[in-house]
Amino acid sequence: MEGNLKNCIKVWRAKNDMTQADLAKAIGSSRQAVHAIEKGKYVPSTLLALKISKVFDTSVEKVFEIADDS
Repeated sequence: MEGNLKNCIKVWRAKNDMTQADLAKAIGSSRQAVHAIEKGKYVPSTLLALKISKVFDTSVEKVFEIADDS
């Protein structure tokens, strides 16, 4: 499944003046996990994706999208 999920977490963090560590604390995760998700190395659980979206006060679809394989 690696690479099938795109995200714009970095953009949302910048809009909210947050570091990876800030986001990690807000969602109860590690900075390393946030970094891995941003880089597409790790696909977050549904719960984690929902928590990230909630922190940014937006929908999951605005933070994550399924990559087109074609």
